[in-house]
Amino acid sequence: MPIPLVNSIASWFLKKRFHQIELFLKYPNEVQQELLMSLVETAKDTEIGKTYDFSSIKNYSTFASRVPISTYEDVQDQIERARKGEHNIFWPKPIKWFAKSSGTTSAKSKFIPVSSDSLEDCHYAASKDLLCMYLNNNEDSQLFTGKSLRLGGSKELYKENGTAFGDLSAILIDNMPFWAEFSSTPSNKVSLLSEWETKMAAIVNETVEENVTSLAGVPSWMLVLLNNVLDKTNKTSLFDVWPNLEVYFHGGVSFNPYIEQYRAILPKKDFKYYEIYNASEGFFAIQDQNYSGDLLLMLDYGIFYEFIPMDTYGTKDEKVIPLSEVELNKNYAVIITTNAGLWRYKIGDTVRFVSISPYRIKVSGRTKHHINVFGEELIIENAEDALKKVCKKTSAEIVDYTAAPIFMEGKEKGAHEWLIEFKTPPKDINYFNELFDNALKSLNSDYEAKRYNNMTLNKPKIHVARERLFYDWLKENDKLGGQHKVPRLSNTRQYLDQLLKLNN
Repeated sequence: MPIPLVNSIASWFLKKRFHQIELFLKYPNEVQQELLMSLVETAKDTEIGKTYDFSSIKNYSTFASRVPISTYEDVQDQIERARKGEHNIFWPKPIKWFAKSSGTTSAKSKFIPVSSDSLEDCHYAASKDLLCMYLNNNEDSQLFTGKSLRLGGSKELYKENGTAFGDLSAILIDNMPFWAEFSSTPSNKVSLLSEWETKMAAIVNETVEENVTSLAGVPSWMLVLLNNVLDKTNKTSLFDVWPNLEVYFHGGVSFNPYIEQYRAILPKKDFKYYEIYNASEGFFAIQDQNYSGDLLLMLDYGIFYEFIPMDTYGTKDEKVIPLSEVELNKNYAVIITTNAGLWRYKIGDTVRFVSISPYRIKVSGRTKHHINVFGEELIIENAEDALKKVCKKTSAEIVDYTAAPIFMEGKEKGAHEWLIEFKTPPKDINYFNELFDNALKSLNSDYEAKRYNNMTLNKPKIHVARERLFYDWLKENDKLGGQHKVPRLSNTRQYLDQLLKLNN
């Protein structure tokens, strides 16, 4: 298809879609309330709809008072029944696909339902919106003159009882329209290879001669792939391999620890980075502006949002609020009700609103990935921002890290223990630690209070990890590729102690 025609079609779709986006920008709360009532009406004759008498629910307050907040453990039995072929349990249409969660917050895998509605109206709709927003902001884009290098998960689909499970990326690829493969690389066959290191080599071989104009994937794994490309081609800049490369669409983990390494191998100032926020449970937010890390919350993807202020999370005073009641710069746990049959479901992420007109967010961490043993409430966003600041001052570059508490023992104060793998280590790790401690104090007043005169917390303890430590740990635990990642912060020493042992 000629490129001008592709751009014309994209432009037509863009104008049509922007009218719909403008609707939820102008009337966000009305759009969300209407969506909720539509979800309730659609599911009124399901098992869960009858349990909570959805037929009589006419407003949000009745819905919130009647339907309980749920975790995966609460709905696991229902999901297992659906996986065995039962229908009409939590959504009227048969659920054929289940996204196997790559989370490491529990030992068991999670199987998240993916309905045909959520595929079309959420995941695929978001992919189109992402392209439209990018093209709207970059009218001279040559995106469609080449291909998108996509890096998905490492598992193929496994079928049983008439249903299938696997990485979300495998489900998306399996259901993608036939023409989509022509604009992507590598081939579906290579994309769905199970053995990660074999797959990486195959992707490099298949893509180095392609005209790649965009990248899409998780930053940590994409960086491994891109460095392999540079090694194979004996180049130092990716523009020497793919001269028309113009944008990287990324999500899954924070980009902060990796940004400088990307800039080193993509050394054009006008190269674009576009962040997305999605998960097995749905596609939630999209960067809609060039050079901005703020993400526009998408309100018409079949997902109704509620939030729990993190200062009440897990307490007897836990409070759940709708979108209309959120405040700026507060941390919230995200609760979703979806067109795949999740009802008031805790996804485990935390976000912070940086704008409420329109609703724009930053992902601040995970409800279970923080350190709050001593009342310091250290979240991933604090750690990322502090490390970014200190790396800039010391010219250090980080590959990965994790942290856990050193518990109080006898008269010994507590502390935080960090294990950091550097690509470029600082010249003086003690100076790095001092700057890091001060940066955390400046970003988190609770941490600062606990550190005052070493009253509760001693200064951090930092270990330098050997090369490829985190990669080896993931490989040892069969977690290479996809959205697998090392838990960055933990209230226990489970991960840190394993990694320290492997580091010796």
